[in-house]
Amino acid sequence: MKQQNNAIRWNSRPHPGPLPQEREKRAKVSGEIMRSERAGRHHQFGRFIAGLAAGAAALALAFASTGCRSDSCCGGSCTMNSPAPTAEKEHLPIPGAGIAEAPATVNKTPPASHDEKMDWFRDGKYGLFIHWGLYCVPAGEWNGRPIPGLGEWIMHNAPIAVTNYEQLTNQFNPVKFNAEEWVQMAEDAGMKYIVITSKHHDGFAMYHSSVSKYNIYDATPFHRDPIKELSEACARHHMRFGFYYSQAQDWHEPNGAGNTNDFGPDEKKNFDIYLQGKAEPQVRELLQNYGPVCLIWFDTPRMMTKDRGQRFVNIVQGEQPWTLIDGRLGTAGDYVSTGDNAIPDTDKEGDWETPATINHTWGFKKDDTDWKSPGEVTFKLMDIVSKGGNYLLNVGPTSEGIIPPGSQATLRSVGRWLRVNGEAVYGAGRSPFTEEFGEYSAHLKDRTNNPIFLSRADWRCTTKPGKLYFTVFKLPRDGFDLPPFKNEIKKAYFLADPKHESIPIETINGVRVVKTPRYAPDPMASVVVVEIEGDKVEK
Repeated sequence: MKQQNNAIRWNSRPHPGPLPQEREKRAKVSGEIMRSERAGRHHQFGRFIAGLAAGAAALALAFASTGCRSDSCCGGSCTMNSPAPTAEKEHLPIPGAGIAEAPATVNKTPPASHDEKMDWFRDGKYGLFIHWGLYCVPAGEWNGRPIPGLGEWIMHNAPIAVTNYEQLTNQFNPVKFNAEEWVQMAEDAGMKYIVITSKHHDGFAMYHSSVSKYNIYDATPFHRDPIKELSEACARHHMRFGFYYSQAQDWHEPNGAGNTNDFGPDEKKNFDIYLQGKAEPQVRELLQNYGPVCLIWFDTPRMMTKDRGQRFVNIVQGEQPWTLIDGRLGTAGDYVSTGDNAIPDTDKEGDWETPATINHTWGFKKDDTDWKSPGEVTFKLMDIVSKGGNYLLNVGPTSEGIIPPGSQATLRSVGRWLRVNGEAVYGAGRSPFTEEFGEYSAHLKDRTNNPIFLSRADWRCTTKPGKLYFTVFKLPRDGFDLPPFKNEIKKAYFLADPKHESIPIETINGVRVVKTPRYAPDPMASVVVVEIEGDKVEK
C-alpha cells in the first residue's frame, strides 16, 4: 500500500494517525454520554426481552409434548423435530460444579495460599482464547497473494514494513462487534473464562491505551474500546476475563523484539527502553482500568531475563494479587503453558493449560475454514482434563467484529454436550488410571530414536470424591470393561439419564463389565458414572 505524504507520525514514523486533539476530546465526552444512555436502554430492553423469553419458553414447552409426528408434512425438516435447541434452551446455564463466581471488584488482599489463588482455574477447565487485531484486515493475504503461516504473523511473514502495516488502521472498523454476543457465545459453549489479545506481536493495542496512541480507539475509525466493552459484558455474565499481552515481541517499536527487517538485529536494541516505556506501563494500565483480571497470558519470552520477568510479576502482584500469570513470561508463572496445540501423552503433574486453535491459525485467515468438529473438541477437552489440565480454545474474529459462524457452531454444539455432561468436567480431578492414554511402542521409534507413543482414544476418566466419570467415545456392543481397582461399586448409570437408573454390572473372568446398551445415549460421547465405596480409587 502506498505511503501517504501528509501522514502524521507514530514515534517518528509516518502514520495516518489519530483524530485532532479537539475532536478527540469531544469524541471522548460524546462516547461517555452514549455509553451511559446505551446502558440504560440495554437495561430496559433486557427486561422486555426477559418477558418475551419467558412467554416463548412456555410456548415451547407446550409444543414439546406434541411436536411434529410425520415426516410427510415437511420431509423431515420441520423445526419441531430438529435436534438443535431453541434460543431459550441454548442459553440455559451449564453446570458449574460449585465454581466460584468471578469477583465483581478487584481484591487487593493477597490470597492466603497458592492453592486458594488457583481454585477457580482448577475448577473451570475450559476457556475461550480470542486473537483479534489489525492482522484480521488482510486476513492472510497481502498485495493479492496468500501469505503462508499464521494469520497474526502476516506482518512478519510477508514481510510488511511498519509504515505500510500502519495503514491498516484506516480500514479497521469492526462495526458488527458486539461484546454481549461474544460473551453469551462463550457461556453457551460452556467456557468459564475468556482471554483476549490486548496487544499481539504487531504492537497494536486493542484497547484505549494512554501509553501509546497506536491503539484501536485513537488510530481507527471505530473509536471504541472493545476490551472495556468485553470486560463489562463479562461482569454482567459473571465470566472471568483475562488478557493476552505480547511482552517481548513488538514489531512496531524500534527496541522491541522480533522486527529485524525494519530495526535490525535484536541483540543491538535497547530492550529495556521498550519494556519500561511501553510494555510495563501498558500491563499496569490494563490491571488498573478493566476490573478484576483473572490472568495475563504472556508469550514468546525473547530476551526476557529473570530480572525483566520479575518486573512484570511485581506489577501484576502489586495491582491485582489474585491475577494468574501463565507459563510464557520468561520467569516462573502460576501454571505451565504447553506448546501451541500440544497435549501431553499421559497425565502431567501440577497446574497446566493447553492453548489450541479451532482451525489452523489464531488470527483470522479467510482461506482457513477447517474447523474442528464438535467430536474432536469434546475428545480433546476430556483428554486434557483427564490428564489434569485446562483447555484454552481459540477463535479469530473478522475485521467486521464477527466470530466466524463455523467456529461458533462447533463451540455451541460442545456446549450442548456440556450442559448434560458438565459434571464430568468442571471441578473434576485427573484419571487415577493410565492405560486409557496408550503406551510407548516397543519397536517403533521417531527420528531422535525415542519410542513412539501409541495413543488410545476409546475412553477417558475424570474423578470426584466417590465417583468415576468414564467418558466413552467408542462404546463396545457387549458392555464397557472397567479398569482394575479394588473399591466396591455402589452403582453405575449414564450421566445423561436424569433418573440415574442403574446399569447392570457383571464380572467376567475377573473383569467388571458395565452392561451398557448397544446404542449410546450420545453418539459423540457418553459418560458412564460409577459410584464407589470411599472417596478415592484403591488400586
